[in-house]
Amino acid sequence: MRACNQRHADQQARRSGRSCEADRGARSRRFRARLPSRTAGHGPRGGQRASGTETPGGGDVSRRVLLAAPRSFCAGVDRAIEIVERLLAEHGPPIYVRHQIVHNDHVVRRLEQMGAVFVDSEDEVPSGEICVLSAHGVAPAVRENCERRGLRVVDAVCPLVSKVHAEARRYADTGHLVALVGHADHVEVIGTRGERPDSTVVIESPEDAEKLESDGRPVAVVTQTTLSLDDVQATVDALEGRFGTLRRPAADDICYATQNRQDAVKRLAEEATLILVIGSETSSNAQRLVEVARNAGAAAELIGGDDELDVAVLDGHTTIGLTAGASTPEELVEATVSRLAELGWGDLEEITVARENVQFRLPREVAAS
Repeated sequence: MRACNQRHADQQARRSGRSCEADRGARSRRFRARLPSRTAGHGPRGGQRASGTETPGGGDVSRRVLLAAPRSFCAGVDRAIEIVERLLAEHGPPIYVRHQIVHNDHVVRRLEQMGAVFVDSEDEVPSGEICVLSAHGVAPAVRENCERRGLRVVDAVCPLVSKVHAEARRYADTGHLVALVGHADHVEVIGTRGERPDSTVVIESPEDAEKLESDGRPVAVVTQTTLSLDDVQATVDALEGRFGTLRRPAADDICYATQNRQDAVKRLAEEATLILVIGSETSSNAQRLVEVARNAGAAAELIGGDDELDVAVLDGHTTIGLTAGASTPEELVEATVSRLAELGWGDLEEITVARENVQFRLPREVAAS
């Protein structure tokens, strides 16, 4: 499976024009150097002793934290944040950003403090100003409106999202009904559907798939990039059961980072009885990590950071898994690790299921700055 994931990432790299040679990791400040680590495999179960913590009732019970790798920022998030930072450094504030640049409250607050202004609509951006499009993508109508209003558009859309947009256009333009698997109210899905709204139907569940009418048109499938792999498969299976052969992209639309982080959570769940996922409520990929953990048999909680950690949820758990969504900065992971250590979970080990050295090219408007 890990070899398949790496081939998948390589395929996505070639299709999206990114370089895999450099690792833009300065912002993440990984602290692997001081971590014991283990490549994914079958390790000791949750009750096995490690360094040991004396309990009030006597005895020596291991309290440990298993840290998922990969975790935190993906290449698309890293790229989007760097675009805004570079524009602020070159042009000074304000830099207007349509929608949250990524779905993480901590990131948005930090960029606001630097001078970024987040707006719900391009209509809120003064004529002639820079308007950054968020990593989630937009419908063509948004770009057209920006052009009409004389805005200077800088595209921070993740290249893997742009790939899905191109697939939706291609299928619709060749007479297919496009079944877009995703959450209808998610900004990424709204943008993808906007490419060809008359030929695209959002499918949120296997039940939706079973009710879909194609009016004799062949059916093609594209998906939101941040979904649970298992949920997508169930919906696609339902579509195949209804329509038979489906047209699908050569490579899956679920991005390499989403897949790697979900695989890491499944691995943590083999040993941890509780998994903490750091991320914002608005983050689809963080929410899916919680679902994956629970489906794998572990208890799971979504927290915004160490300040939202409820000590009561730790009761009864000697082995805790810790991960972070793809839009969550590594500094929040470090703070949570420190807080857990203060509470007695000081035995820390990183579990690695894949290694990511991925970097998307910056748009020409900021690449030279």
